[in-house]
Amino acid sequence: MKLIFTEYSIILIFLCISFCLSILIFGLSYFLIPKKEDQEKVSAYECGFNPFDDARATFDIRFYLVAILFLIFDLEISFLFPWSLTLGNLSLFGFWSMVVFLLILTIGFIYEWYKGALEWE
Repeated sequence: MKLIFTEYSIILIFLCISFCLSILIFGLSYFLIPKKEDQEKVSAYECGFNPFDDARATFDIRFYLVAILFLIFDLEISFLFPWSLTLGNLSLFGFWSMVVFLLILTIGFIYEWYKGALEWE
């Protein structure tokens, strides 16, 4: 039990310090900054102009495709990082399973590129 506490005590101390520091910074910014409320500041759109269209208008499908591409490659990075750290200790099955995963992602990327999902007109 003592070994577990010594290993995780640094993380607990870090979390406590970061929590206290974030509460302190938020409190100082809330109480020290002067608040000037005017019509544009309390409006729903703080940028200064009203929106052009209805908020329920449909987006072009390309926005969704780019978002899906971002999510796919974000997931790829989240799988590649731990794999690259343990690459020396992996068996051949672990290596080739990641190669197959990367091959499937590459085929999907080439398919989207071939279909023209990445081209803006």
